[in-house]
Order: sequence, then structure tokens, then C-alpha cells
Amino acid sequence: MSARVLLVTGAAGFIGANYVRHVRNADPQARIVAYDLLTYAGNLENLAGLTEGDNYRFVKGDIRDAKALDAVFSDEKITHVVNFAAESHVDRSILGPEIFVDVNIRGTQILLEAARRHGVERFLQVSTDEVYGSLGPSGLFTEQTPVAPNSPYSASKAGADHLARAYYHTYNLPTLITRCSNNYGPYQFPEKLIPLMLINCLEGKPLPVYGDGMNVRDWLHVSDHASAIEVVLATGRVGEAYNIGGNNEWPNIEIVKRLAALVDERTGKAPGTSEALITYVTDRPGHDRRYAIDSTKIRDELGWTPTYTFEAGLPETVDWYLENESWWRRIISGEYRDYYAQMYGERERL
Repeated sequence: MSARVLLVTGAAGFIGANYVRHVRNADPQARIVAYDLLTYAGNLENLAGLTEGDNYRFVKGDIRDAKALDAVFSDEKITHVVNFAAESHVDRSILGPEIFVDVNIRGTQILLEAARRHGVERFLQVSTDEVYGSLGPSGLFTEQTPVAPNSPYSASKAGADHLARAYYHTYNLPTLITRCSNNYGPYQFPEKLIPLMLINCLEGKPLPVYGDGMNVRDWLHVSDHASAIEVVLATGRVGEAYNIGGNNEWPNIEIVKRLAALVDERTGKAPGTSEALITYVTDRPGHDRRYAIDSTKIRDELGWTPTYTFEAGLPETVDWYLENESWWRRIISGEYRDYYAQMYGERERL
């Protein structure tokens, strides 16, 4: 791959930033335009070390801003789009669903329309297995599983998926959709399960577990997710959706117990110290019981398989957070929001 001009929206978020770093390493000739509004989960520090120049540019912008998008598409001659931009936390969607509809559905439509006007070669919509709803104790989500979202967040992502599909069938825009399982790894915002529990262990705070803790998720290392997106963007069949899973199903309570044990081991605490902090709390509304991904399609058609096992990935993740304490402490304090001003001032990038 070469000569791509890649617009990555939501590039300062957890998965977006890891994807940008993956592309920079895998395809140094690609020009990357990282586009992010820098809301609460967008942290420019996640992209630290990437230098503005011939093959990289950061633009602070909103996918709902058609004028700003037109300027970027025109100035940069964008050839490929990967859309990570989204409101993404289920709990936040329960408290305030309106912004999820506005950003995830209306914003995606505005971005699709910009891509259509400017004739991009490929548009990849990054989605989630949550659009499929909830599984029972057996079975797996396939690409043929009916979409049945159970939270405002997953409903908004399903709506965005339908728009991406419609733009292919109606306008011949070469869209692709990926639906991944739960991600983990470096740079994850601390309100998500793994970094939240890890940091609470380090600080001796309660570890709040919803319900009975037996909700099951399939965990995918963010590096594997990034490599899968690159494969789909390059060789996937346009108009198709591809499931991306890590083949790592775990009940939430087991995740928390493993994290607690790892933190105790790494920090010299007596075994069981952190596990004693587990506190069961009232389950959240519409909490899906189990997700599990069948990745047969991407494996058989495109040759992708995950490389991380959870047994290797979880300790590595714990070590990253221990080694990057200043990063997550700046987020907890809110100081990370100052980084954009420090790097760029308040001057416009468009």
C-alpha cells in the first residue's frame, strides 16, 4: 500500500490513536490526517510522538461540520476514510441519549456525504458487536445475525451502520463495516472496565461490578483490531460487514479478579488485597448478558487472525498502565484537556 491519503476520524480516542500508530508503522508512505473534536474521550496525548509534516497532520474538527469536512477533503485530496468518531460509552448513553443520536447517526451521515462528494476510494465504518444485542449461554454473532440493539449507544451505532450500507447501495459509495468485540490495551479511557478497575486497584478504591458479574464479553487487543481494520480497508469486499473478535470470552467478574491479582503481584501487595475491594452494584438498565464474535468471514476471506491471547495481553496492559501513570493521572485530574492548547494554541487548523 502506498500513496494513500487517509482521513481517520476520532483519531485521538483509544482505538483511533492505536490505529493511527499502527498505520504509521505498517505503511510509512501513507499520509494520515487525524481528525478529532477532542471531547472528553479524545486525548491528543494519545498521538504524542507523531510529528506534523509531509505524512501526518492533526485537525481539530467535528464530523457534524460539513464545511470543515469539505475543507479537509479538498485540501488533502482524501482517498480513504476510517470513521472511529462516536460517542461510545453505554452508561453515558443511558443518561443522555440525544448526543449519541446526533454524533453517531447524523454525524456519520454528514461524513458519508462528504466522502461521496469527494469520490473517496474506500470508507470504513468502525462499529461494534453490541448492535447485535445479547446472546444466551451459547452461540456466536455472525454477520447474518439480525441487528437488535438494546442500549441508546448500540442503537445509534446500528443506525450509522445502516447509513453506511445505504450509501453503498444507493450511491455506490465503496463502504465497508467492521464490528468488533470489546477492546483493551494502551491508551484506553479510564471509565472503561479494564482501566477503571486497574486504577481503582492501584488507588485502593472499591471495584464496582454490575449485577452478579457474570456478563460475558469477548476481548480483543486493540493492536489486533488495528491490523484487522487495515486488512478490511485494503482487501475487504465493498458493501460488506466483517466481524472482528479476539476469541477471548470472559465473565466480567473473572476479568476483575485477574486484574486485582496482577496489580497485587506487580505492586508487592499481599495476595487478595485488591480482590477484597470488589463491590457488587445494581445492574445497569438493558445490560446485555453475553457477546461473542464469530470471525470466520474475515479469517477465511481475508486471512486475518488475532495474535494476542488474553493471558498475554492482560498482563502487558497492566504493565503499560503502571509504566504510564502520569498519562492516566492527567486524565483523572482533567489536565489532559490542556494538551491541545500547549501543542497548538487555539489557532484553527482549517
